[in-house]
Amino acid sequence: MRIPRWTVWPALALLAVFVVPGIARRDPEPSERAPRCIVLGIDGLDPELLLEVRQRFPDGMRNFGRLIDANGVHSLRTSVPPQSPVAWSNFVTGRDPGGHGIFDFIHRDPTTRMPIPSTVKGEAAEAIALPGGWQFPVGGDSESNRSGVAFWSVLRDHGIAADVWRMPANFPVEGSDGWSFSGMMTPAIDSAYGKYTYYTSAPDPAAIATEGRIVPVREFDGRIDTALSGPASPFHADGRSATIPLRFLLDHDAKAAAIELAGRVVVVPQGAWSDWIQVSFDLLPLGLAPVAGIVRFHVKSLAPFEVYASPVNIDPTAPVAPVSEPPDASAEVADRVGLYYTQGMPEDVNALKEGVLTDAEFLAQGEVVHEEGVRLLDFGFQRWNERGGFLFFYFSGVDLCGHMLWRHHDAEHPNHDAQMAAESTADWSQRPGSTWKDVIFDLYLRMDPIVGRVLDEAGSDATVIVMSDHGFESYRRKFSLNTWLLENGYLVLKEGREREKPESDPTREAVVIFDAVDWTKTRAYGVGFNGLYLNLVGRELDDPSTPENESGIVSRGAEADALVAEIDAKLLAIRDGDARPILRNDRPASAYHGERTAEAPDLVVGYNANYGNSDESSLGRIPHDVLANNLGGTFQGSHLMAPEVVPGTLLSTRPVREGAHGLEDLTVEILKQYGIQPVTGMRGAPVLK
Repeated sequence: MRIPRWTVWPALALLAVFVVPGIARRDPEPSERAPRCIVLGIDGLDPELLLEVRQRFPDGMRNFGRLIDANGVHSLRTSVPPQSPVAWSNFVTGRDPGGHGIFDFIHRDPTTRMPIPSTVKGEAAEAIALPGGWQFPVGGDSESNRSGVAFWSVLRDHGIAADVWRMPANFPVEGSDGWSFSGMMTPAIDSAYGKYTYYTSAPDPAAIATEGRIVPVREFDGRIDTALSGPASPFHADGRSATIPLRFLLDHDAKAAAIELAGRVVVVPQGAWSDWIQVSFDLLPLGLAPVAGIVRFHVKSLAPFEVYASPVNIDPTAPVAPVSEPPDASAEVADRVGLYYTQGMPEDVNALKEGVLTDAEFLAQGEVVHEEGVRLLDFGFQRWNERGGFLFFYFSGVDLCGHMLWRHHDAEHPNHDAQMAAESTADWSQRPGSTWKDVIFDLYLRMDPIVGRVLDEAGSDATVIVMSDHGFESYRRKFSLNTWLLENGYLVLKEGREREKPESDPTREAVVIFDAVDWTKTRAYGVGFNGLYLNLVGRELDDPSTPENESGIVSRGAEADALVAEIDAKLLAIRDGDARPILRNDRPASAYHGERTAEAPDLVVGYNANYGNSDESSLGRIPHDVLANNLGGTFQGSHLMAPEVVPGTLLSTRPVREGAHGLEDLTVEILKQYGIQPVTGMRGAPVLK
């Protein structure tokens, strides 16, 4: 039996209680003689849009203006492809994907062709069967899939104190001479990205929650009894989720709900958000395998009853898997500033995608995340002022809110609602006259005080760099790579199988390459947001668990090279009216450098502005249409495009050298600030004069 890695952590935690002794850790002494440097990472900050917002709202962008007026706004070369785990891994290691091995959000298993996580790897978990439906999990440990040395590890080797807060693709956490915290790609306790729960007395019979749970409830005399689900138990053969009792007491006159959970009672008015509530799930009798988590609620409505519960995050005070290094740092932070999101993508885009949160509720939840970030940053400054050295801090809101709300900003987007775009957002933005049309601008304005905090704390003796991993563009049209490969004869279905029915067909079901494709005739397939793979002999393997032969059929060398060239040319020739959906395609040999280049997709598809691979095709599905308008709940803005379409942003308190600069260059620049030479494999060059 294969068990998802996150379900094995409780078993590992149980073993650790008995076999791992406590290890005393010492917080390093301050780096009194080391230069001081701060890097503020703002995911998704676009250089052109930054200048536009500054021009439109100069009074609200005074702090960005301090940097812009001093040394300008510079485009920062992003990764190939411009995906967050790829780009941040470039920055972390100073290497491109050929060196660090992260090529997409989604990699694929070359035997099953199924999607797998890109940032972690691990052995398959097995289980020893026990009587009564119990089992004991064996194996299943995971480790980072990223190669290369994190720059803060290099700083540590040279005695430089460094605090790294919420660094994306830093899970499992890599330690520093100081504190290091995980960020994007950190799971919740129940799944890789976390599952929200929606409690409702009026469930929609047609609603299907693929990224969350819909729990129908009934009110009896002002009371609702239900349960909160946690992690799937690796100790049960049926993989059932652990649950704890949950009760809602409704006061319709006061328009509030009392939430009874884990021995606490929290009163939440209708329309409000609760604080974090600590919970614990027992996966074995007698509390032998407790898993601690934290959850918060949003009371949407009392009649009908509608309550959103966040994914159950790892509790930073008792993490089942470390979210900081040293592991006890996360608890110390919680003790000082309160509980906080540990989930890697805290803004709950899935709840908005599936209609559980409205746009306004999603913005309010994003504000909760933002304010938590401000408190963490302020505490980070306290440590940095005491210890000196290097400080990195990350904010996710411009990126994740931009993904979901871009349609309001772009009047040409097929999902744009002109009436809604004209409605006020002043309650959220605190800017008189603001509307949904301005929401992307207001996300930038919201970051200006953060930049001011950083500049004021840094003073005149510290170097400050503000950067982003990529920019942003509109995502108006979906291109389904697997459907195009099917129509052009590169991907062949088994006899009797067909592509998916149109999106408008209520009987539509997913058709996935893993079981629908005839691998004896298929020469190419797509998995991941930008990845195209050949069905290569010796690399794509037969799955022994199936009766069919899935072994690759395309020979390496001349045949593979000719096929890639042919597909490349045909993709670039595609037209959607007068537009080119695909701007460029990259081949590993020219795009990447390093020992892991052979793991890359055979072609990295670079979509033009307004286009991107459909979510369905990215997961190995075969939708009905090659091209379709991007409607519904998916990302409305994107950066999963050709790198030149969505460059990142670079600002600094020091002059920037002439010429083009990329993420790997910033890595080398950070080391240069402390007189440290790049380590083997780093490809960057200094950025600042």
